[in-house]
Amino acid sequence: MTVFSKNRWRDLAIGLPKTTFGAFVLLFWTWWALLVVFRAFPGIDIYFSRIFFVTADCDATAAAGSICGGFPYRDSAILDLVRTAFFRLPYIVAIVMAWKLIECYQQHGATFNAERARKLKVALGTLLIGPVLLVNVILKEHWGRPRPVQTDIFGGTLHFAEAGSLAGKCVSNCSFVSGEAASAGWLFCLLLFVPKSLRYALFPPIAVISILTPAMRLSFGAHYLSDVVLGWLSSLVIFAALLALTESQQSQKNSEI
Repeated sequence: MTVFSKNRWRDLAIGLPKTTFGAFVLLFWTWWALLVVFRAFPGIDIYFSRIFFVTADCDATAAAGSICGGFPYRDSAILDLVRTAFFRLPYIVAIVMAWKLIECYQQHGATFNAERARKLKVALGTLLIGPVLLVNVILKEHWGRPRPVQTDIFGGTLHFAEAGSLAGKCVSNCSFVSGEAASAGWLFCLLLFVPKSLRYALFPPIAVISILTPAMRLSFGAHYLSDVVLGWLSSLVIFAALLALTESQQSQKNSEI
């Protein structure tokens, strides 16, 4: 069974376009390497969150040894409005893409654009598998890592947990990894499908949104650096995997014609 499994993966890898498959392998192992680094050196997460934390004098009701203060960017109405817009943007884009995909399948024969349909399915599949299922349904609900604002290091009540640790006491909607960072990473992936004539015009705003979204989550004390980096990168890993897989399937179909 083991030999059969290895042979199947080897045959699949041989059938995949080398450039796309190589990108997937590189991104995949980069994700795991970064997790190992963040897990081995938890001070990195604490250091970057501490940059945005402002201490304050504790009142008389605070327990002895408590750390008081907060993340002031959380209280900015303007930043909160920007964050809400950036949070909703990927799902608005996804609705438009789903509508375009339905339009594709309303065409038949020579008018059916198979390449466009493939790209739309890769994009929508990445959003569904990555930010929706992997991040929000699995990781954030079962890994239990408290957010910075929830930890006693930054005025909360829970103990700090390293990236990837299952020892955290957060019950639901936890910190590992950031769903909004994953959605922002998904937006960045879409640049690959933008026509070259528009790519240079759209790259700056999409790149800014894609970077500013996780940066705000970090500055709000909602996530650690590892949460936003690994969340953002997770979408690129899944996008590259689906792209390589669909390109392989398309190549096989073309070879059979």
